[in-house]
Amino acid sequence: MITDDLLVGPALAEDPYAATPVIRWHDVRDVETNSGTWPVTLDRDRPRWDWTALERVGPLRFGMTTHQVAAALHGEVPANRRGRHQWSQHGAGQWYLSEERFDKARVSAHYWYPDGVPALAAVTVHGHTGLQVEWDGIPLIGRKVSEVDAEVIRHIEEHGLGWLVHCDGGPGPEELTMSVRATRAGDTVVSGARFFAPDWENH
Repeated sequence: MITDDLLVGPALAEDPYAATPVIRWHDVRDVETNSGTWPVTLDRDRPRWDWTALERVGPLRFGMTTHQVAAALHGEVPANRRGRHQWSQHGAGQWYLSEERFDKARVSAHYWYPDGVPALAAVTVHGHTGLQVEWDGIPLIGRKVSEVDAEVIRHIEEHGLGWLVHCDGGPGPEELTMSVRATRAGDTVVSGARFFAPDWENH
């Protein structure tokens, strides 16, 4: 994981190579990586969930209500909920739930409104400590992102499937609505995955 930044100022404009940020530049490859404070669960310690493409992942079936999602996760209360007001500039209005994060289950549930009420549209399995989910023998969670990307793309091409690069840069099989995701862990990243219903826009 590396970061970037846009630096502006009169000193940079007048003589960029004499400015302090440029003088103190160094190659990030020369710096020892720091795993930070994000724990990453070993694969052998991760519970397993199965995945049925276009239908469900583990006990979570696309189309579930929020109450059904909580019940499927043994009554866990979400640690965080995110949503939006459709027309926030017009003052008070209906709040639309878009995401619930479940820290014990180590997944996030994403919702849409095909029938006017929130229905489960996607599930993100967290890379740090999430459950392990496999696709045709490929473990998707908690690994080097480049390795998972390569294995997924190779499997897609060997089986004549189409593949997409999603908004976050992760690949996935077009027909099966799954994408590999990258989760920051200090100066490195580990793989997570998102599984979603047909026609849901994966952002």
